[in-house]
Formats: sequence, C-alpha cells, structure tokens
Amino acid sequence: MPKKIIGFSKLSREEKIDWLSKNFFDNSNQAKSILDIYLNSNKDIQAIHDSFSENSVSNFYLPYSLSPNFLINDKNYTIPLVTEESSVVAALSNSAKFWFDKGGFKAKVKSLIKRGHIHLSFDGNIDVLKEFIDNNRSDILKSTDNLTMNMKKRGGGISAIDIIDKTSELKNYFQLSVDFNTSDSMGANFINSCLEAMAKKIDELSKQYDGFIKNCFNLNIVMSILSNYTPDCIVEAHAECNIDDLIDINGTNSNDFAKKMKYAFDIAKIDINRAVTHNKGIMNGIDAILIATGNDFRAVEAGIHAYASSNSKYESLSECTITDNKFRLGIKIPLSIGTVGGITDLHPLVKLSLKMLGNPSSRDLMCIIACVGLAQNFAAIKSLITSGIQHGHMKMHLINLLIKYNANKDQIIRAEKYFADKEINSSSVFEFIKSHK
Repeated sequence: MPKKIIGFSKLSREEKIDWLSKNFFDNSNQAKSILDIYLNSNKDIQAIHDSFSENSVSNFYLPYSLSPNFLINDKNYTIPLVTEESSVVAALSNSAKFWFDKGGFKAKVKSLIKRGHIHLSFDGNIDVLKEFIDNNRSDILKSTDNLTMNMKKRGGGISAIDIIDKTSELKNYFQLSVDFNTSDSMGANFINSCLEAMAKKIDELSKQYDGFIKNCFNLNIVMSILSNYTPDCIVEAHAECNIDDLIDINGTNSNDFAKKMKYAFDIAKIDINRAVTHNKGIMNGIDAILIATGNDFRAVEAGIHAYASSNSKYESLSECTITDNKFRLGIKIPLSIGTVGGITDLHPLVKLSLKMLGNPSSRDLMCIIACVGLAQNFAAIKSLITSGIQHGHMKMHLINLLIKYNANKDQIIRAEKYFADKEINSSSVFEFIKSHK
C-alpha cells in the first residue's frame, strides 16, 4: 500500500500518473497508455474537462445516444441520452415510436418551489424566536439583495421564510425554512449563497436582540444548506390510448395486455421489492437525459426516491388506469433541474443537447424529462409481461460479450445470426467464440 501523500493536487498530470503507476501498476506503462488514449486531442476542450473536477488525469467516456420520435405536448423531439446500457436507448426509441401515433405524451409543471434551510439550535421559547424573525425579516432578506438582484429580473427570488419547530424530534432544534424560485437555473449555488448570507445576518442580529439577552437565550447557527427534497417542484406526465390500439403487442390480446400491465403497476404500488426496481427502470431514462443536459442526477435521484416514500412507505412513481376502454399511464415526480448555469454553459455536448431540444426553459425540460421516464417505464413493463426482460436486454448485450471475448468482425456477424433464436449469456457466447475461430 502507498504511503500517505501530501500535496497530491499540486502535482502535474504527469506526476500524478507516475505516482499512480509506481504504487498500483508496478511502474508499468499500463495506466498512462490508457489514460492518454482517452484524453481529448483538442487542448482547449481538454482544458474545459479538466476544470470540471479536482485531480483530473483523463476523461471517462460514456456513449452519447439519440432517441427520436418523442412527441411531447404536440412537439416532436429527439432526445439526447448518456448511458452505457444499450437496451435503455432501444427501449426508449421503441416506446416513443409506439406512442407517437397515439397522441404522444402530455406533461405540465404543477409547481416550482425549491427549499433550503438554516438549521438552528435555540434554547428558548418558539414565540420569542418567531418574534425575533418577524422583527428582523426585512434585514434578513436585505442581506441577500446583491445575490437576488439578477434572479428577480428573471422572475425568481425568495418567496417565503418560516420558522419550523422540530424540538419534539431533537432538543432545541429549529429550522428557518426558505422558499426559492430559481427560474431556469437549478439554483443550488444561488440557494446556498442566499442561506449563508441570511445565516450570517441572523447570527449578527441575535447577539444584539433584547429578547434573547433579557431571557439568556442562546441562538446558534448549525448549518445552512439547500434541500434536494423538492416536493413542491413537481411535474406530471401521461400518455393514453384506446385499449384497441394496444393490439398485437408481442401477439398478446389488447384487453389481456392492458389488464396485465395495470396489474404489474398495481404490484409496484403495494410491494417495496417491486417498487424499487420499477422506479429504477424509470430512472434509467431520466438519469440518461439528466447527464446529457448537464444536470445533477444524484440530487434528482435522492429527491425522487424520497418522494416515493412520502406516504410513509416506498411505492412506485407511476400508475396505470383503465377507464371506459381508455388505457392511461401517468407519472408525478419532483424535478429540480436547470437549463442555465453550472456546466450547461461550459460543456460542448451539454450545449449541443440543449440546442437539440430547442433551448428549453427549465419548465419545458422538466416536462421532457418526465415523459422520458414514463416512456422508459412503459417499455420495461411491456417487456416484463410479454417476452421477459432478458430477451431484449441480452440481445443488446450480445455485442458487449463478443467484445469482451475479443471476437473479430467475422465472428460478430456470424454470432448475430447464430443467437437470433438462441439463449444469450456469458457462457454461451464464450463457447461460440471457441467453436467459431
């Protein structure tokens, strides 16, 4: 094991790779040769990528794919996707094509409030704390003026501040909850900067407040941070058609297919084991477009899964209903995303993605993302209740297995024909390569 290293971030790229090679690759050239291959030959582009992260020594590539024929709110989109799983792109494309002639997807944003908190420890009465906040509200808000000026011009800013008493759960614990509208920005840096400015002002004012001094009350700022739980930043999407329009899906009777699909959705509502996997399928599509558009997929994942638990149990994010011969799929999710700021202004492929989507507002992008999640959900459940998930997945995975076993071009062509009606797994592909040299 290498010894503790001090000042690693100050080393040049070459020095970092030399240290890596010495400590983990027996001084061989293996690491350097691979890391060099994935560098961008354009030095300006590489400099942009290097600026995204600390201690960068190369780039990690993922496929950038396209899924056409997404009809969303009567507008035809081609969706950019970043994912290593080919079956996700294939499923989305098939789903989009299926729904295109049936009116496509409809979506709307229900609310846009994002929230952050100043976490407080206060050993006094909540009424005194509320009085302090009310008496100093204008000064607290004024402390953010230099931060909110431009956001207000775009229609955003701070919309509310409230004290929340959490002392029944933790001794002396209160929150100052602050609501934000961040317009087309995801707004994480904006929210956190505002909260820290407000916290600094609250700390300053609390030391001078007569109500605290007279009662010997102590107010301590614990931390100030946005919340990635955004239950008031909601988008809904749906797709519907007549049951008769579901005819001949994998040779299944349309009524039987509709009922079976609804039952699969109902299972995900009541069983956590199925709900987690059901929602993961939704996120296969959502994460892929989030990455392609430069958004924080980790924040969205955390918020969405928390929302899935908001009824005191974890359940599916989507639903399927059948009413008067109408088959309908719907989804309702929290999405805190942006189309300006962060790497949306820096990453060339992100800028390309947003232009491809018509330079959408954050509202428009929320609608697009929700529809992608619903389309992926439909495709996954359709596979599960008909041919099975592995049939399509392993067919798309065949090329990966062939590459893994160093198949040549001729073997790849022959394998695609050979496995057209045979089971595909690691062992069967390995045996095929051995016997078809």
